[in-house]
Amino acid sequence: MPEISVVIPTYNRIDTLVRVLPTLLAQDLASSEYELLVCDSNSTDGTAELLARIAAEHSNVRHLTGAFGGRAAARNAGIQAARGEIVLFNDADILASPDLLSTHARRHRERRGIAVVGLEVQVKDFKEYLYKRDHPLARGHLHPPSRKRLSWLYFLTGNASVRRDDLLRAGCFDEDFTGYGHEDLELGYRLRRLGIEIVYEPRAVNYHCQDVSHDDQKAKMRLAGRSTARFYRKHPDFAVMLNLGMTPVSLGLHSALTRAPHLLGYLDRLAERSRFARALVLQYYYVSGIKEALGRRPANGG
Repeated sequence: MPEISVVIPTYNRIDTLVRVLPTLLAQDLASSEYELLVCDSNSTDGTAELLARIAAEHSNVRHLTGAFGGRAAARNAGIQAARGEIVLFNDADILASPDLLSTHARRHRERRGIAVVGLEVQVKDFKEYLYKRDHPLARGHLHPPSRKRLSWLYFLTGNASVRRDDLLRAGCFDEDFTGYGHEDLELGYRLRRLGIEIVYEPRAVNYHCQDVSHDDQKAKMRLAGRSTARFYRKHPDFAVMLNLGMTPVSLGLHSALTRAPHLLGYLDRLAERSRFARALVLQYYYVSGIKEALGRRPANGG
């Protein structure tokens, strides 16, 4: 039986899968020690044919298909089908370092009762991936390398592993999170409540290859805000409210910008060249999503 199962949710992502899967097949573990479970929400872009060709040469690749209602449901299907004692979550647009799996597995061999989060390096395209892969100092840091433990707020399932038994004990992902955002953080919250410690392993490196436009990012933040409201309704905990930005300050700033559409428009135009302006605008759309989900739609529809 494999020691580690890699769960990869996908839907019509053949353009990135053709680059991602070779990096996961070029690990420094023997192929018998791990498996790749591609959990496919019935893609129509040739994903099935691609995986059939790859699986014919690599017996540790499995293609799971279904009408999955989002990434949470796809990942749950992978957890249920996993043969490995450890489940590692990786996305269809995230390329792996050769020692990604062995680094995660080593941490789990050292002790039980942990979830391991690695370093997910952001890159805009394949060219930048190649550069950062070959130039470690250009990768930056998700957290200070000296940090050992993380809160549930950083349980990000682009590079995270948990023992399968602990995932089942926690109830896996909540499939009510069908939109963008927070299905991973909410699972992290429940794992911590079960006593599972989330540890940071900066040597477990992979590369998230995406170039999201400012308008697309605004839309994502709005959806994330909606997921925040769902999260809080499920767990009406002050720590959830505080960590996810449902504070009087953020809500008040949102109301002020709503009443000043010209200022909001100016910040939006400035966002392409100002990180501060971009952060304010994205926070505005994030809180818009929260208020919409709570039934308090902004006056200008922002």
